[in-house]
Amino acid sequence: MKKIVFALAFILGVTVVNAQVLSEDSFNQGQYTVRPDGWIRAGNVTFLLNQSAFSNWLAGGENNVAGNLGLNYDFNYKKGDWTWDNKIIASYGLTKLKGQDTRKTDDRLEFNSLVGKKASGYWSYSFFANLRTQFTNGYDYPNDAAEEFQTSGFFKPAYVTFGPGMLWKRSENLKVNLAPVTSKMTILGGEVFTYDKGLGEFLSSDDVETFGVDPGKSLRYELGFYVEGYYKFNLMQNVSAENILNLYSNYLEDPQNVDINYTLNLVMKINDYLSTNLIFQTIYDDNAYQGFQIREVFGLGVNFGF
Repeated sequence: MKKIVFALAFILGVTVVNAQVLSEDSFNQGQYTVRPDGWIRAGNVTFLLNQSAFSNWLAGGENNVAGNLGLNYDFNYKKGDWTWDNKIIASYGLTKLKGQDTRKTDDRLEFNSLVGKKASGYWSYSFFANLRTQFTNGYDYPNDAAEEFQTSGFFKPAYVTFGPGMLWKRSENLKVNLAPVTSKMTILGGEVFTYDKGLGEFLSSDDVETFGVDPGKSLRYELGFYVEGYYKFNLMQNVSAENILNLYSNYLEDPQNVDINYTLNLVMKINDYLSTNLIFQTIYDDNAYQGFQIREVFGLGVNFGF
């Protein structure tokens, strides 16, 4: 229930902020320009770098270097009563500590596609599709078995979500899609392992439920209600905040357990090429983990817009 209240408060909050702070014209400023062929394209590549070095430093510390490469690309289409919004989000990060092997710190690949046919006002009939997975294998490093027990990988798992709905779209920077009949598939494209704290050992996905997929199976199907909200605005001059919120309730099993996926991309611009970037993401999916998963990346970014 608390998660549902949080979600509704978020959607209401961004609407109130929009009404009180931003004028309608402010949503149309920036790099979103409709071309004669109907396409609207805007993208950004960011490289974040963190580095620490110590020599005879009595307080202690480990030499380390970390890098994160990210892509955020929109290619949208608008013609008459039709819109087609597409977004690719990808990121990959590595870190190297003195005396340790290079380890992965970030790994994300997501594609969103949303088709809309104008109904009335800001509302449109819609159909959406979403794919989430990662690029490379993941391991459980704290258990000294990183090379033997793979815990995740490309399409291990992959989440595919799609369905019809209604889209409320104020602009490219503010939209909410409601899809009451949404299919969600969790795909497990091979064997992975899960560490059981009680037994003190790794268990194969062939033997235990993994990411909600039954033992020995490769697919889990769900049918439910899906909400996607997108809101991007300027907090102040040269400081922008991009909010992406996805909610899902499974009609077939425990509908009160709402899945949450929220991402905040905060960019503090220094000049056309340098910025300070904060990426915060939290996921709640009780089929994968009994609690909130949290990811945070912060650093100096080198940006290339296109």
